[in-house]
Amino acid sequence: MRKLIFAMNVTLDGYIAATGDDIGWSGGDGPDSSPSAELFQWWSDRVGATGLALYGRKLWETMSVPWPTADQQPGATPAEIEFARRWRDMPKVVFSSTIDKVDWNTRLVTGDAVAEIARLKAEDGGPMDIGGATLAGAAMRAGLIDEYVLVTAPVLVGGGTPFFTALDSWVNLNLVETRTFPGGVIMTRYERRR
Repeated sequence: MRKLIFAMNVTLDGYIAATGDDIGWSGGDGPDSSPSAELFQWWSDRVGATGLALYGRKLWETMSVPWPTADQQPGATPAEIEFARRWRDMPKVVFSSTIDKVDWNTRLVTGDAVAEIARLKAEDGGPMDIGGATLAGAAMRAGLIDEYVLVTAPVLVGGGTPFFTALDSWVNLNLVETRTFPGGVIMTRYERRR
């Protein structure tokens, strides 16, 4: 059985995107900042270790603009080249009823997301990452997420897209790891108590 992990950058007040889908805060040092080299490498290593990535449409559209060809751009750093290659090679599933084509080692699912995620979890294989507020929210409500990884930036945005969805019941967690990154960014990893 595969482990399902919800990992995202998040503001201190709990948002994965500010109003208007603005993620310029996600580097940790204010508007339009970039993550530290250490944090970028941490995310790249996560991508390299992911057996399958599950995306909602909006996150897919955000990721599929720069990363498919980032390694071919003038001035691309070695870290960006590595991330782009890892991202392209990583198997991905996009859940959407509004797009009809995906590329870069990706499969499109237009049907019942929760049923497909449950089916994928039951398979053998490496860990699965899930991203996108709507998709992750559906998996949270269905009790499918095994681990939550919050990479918290020291910024308050006051509104936007929340990391956590409204739940029907409590979810008890165990803190299993913390790590501090430059710029005051803190990673906390929690496992769901079963």
